[in-house]
Amino acid sequence: MIYQEDILNLQSNIKEKIGQKIIVKGSLGRSRLFEKEATIEKAYPNIFVVKYEENSRNVSYQYKDVLTRNVEVDVFDGTGYSPLVPPIQRQPKRQKTVTTV
Repeated sequence: MIYQEDILNLQSNIKEKIGQKIIVKGSLGRSRLFEKEATIEKAYPNIFVVKYEENSRNVSYQYKDVLTRNVEVDVFDGTGYSPLVPPIQRQPKRQKTVTTV
């Protein structure tokens, strides 16, 4: 579940990174994936705008797409790229114990 607080935190995080290089990863459907370099251009209340390096095209994304991981954003920190939203730490499923009487 996505909470309003999560969206506000991501929004302020992206606002702080305006002008920074990023890598955007996502799906184009039917098992077609994309990964492109871009720069964060603007941040609005519901969306943020990035400019792709390869064709200077502006594209907007919703914050909820990043939080639901429909779109992944890695931010350049000067030495390498790190995820804007940390990956989900999945805990291993506990095995059920069966007791017989």
